[in-house]
Amino acid sequence: QVQLVESGGGLVQAGGSLRLSCLASGNIISTYVMGWYRQAPGKQRQGVLCINPDNYNTTFSDSVKGRFTIAKDNAKNTVYLQMNGLKPEDTAVYYCATPKAPYCSQYISLTEYRYWGQGTQVTISS
Repeated sequence: QVQLVESGGGLVQAGGSLRLSCLASGNIISTYVMGWYRQAPGKQRQGVLCINPDNYNTTFSDSVKGRFTIAKDNAKNTVYLQMNGLKPEDTAVYYCATPKAPYCSQYISLTEYRYWGQGTQVTISS
């Protein structure tokens, strides 16, 4: 059973940066589509960014364009989410996950995912 473990969350001031990491227990980063998702209190989980095995990125959320980037290191079985220019509205629990589909799409149902991490809390103070 593959496990995804997120880390790197925390409390930062608005305008600051964080880099989240998602470590996979199995060698799946080079094979599967990987994505970052977030869920703010009282809101639905939403896609943020996605990366396919060929390193092609897809941004799901207009609100993070130009501020967040996704990258992966196949040798380390790790996917990263670099977040710059953080805003209070970025406060959420951030999850990494891999969809069953072999492509990135914001229209994939959240139930159609192979694996989810446990999430890491990101809190941005104003």
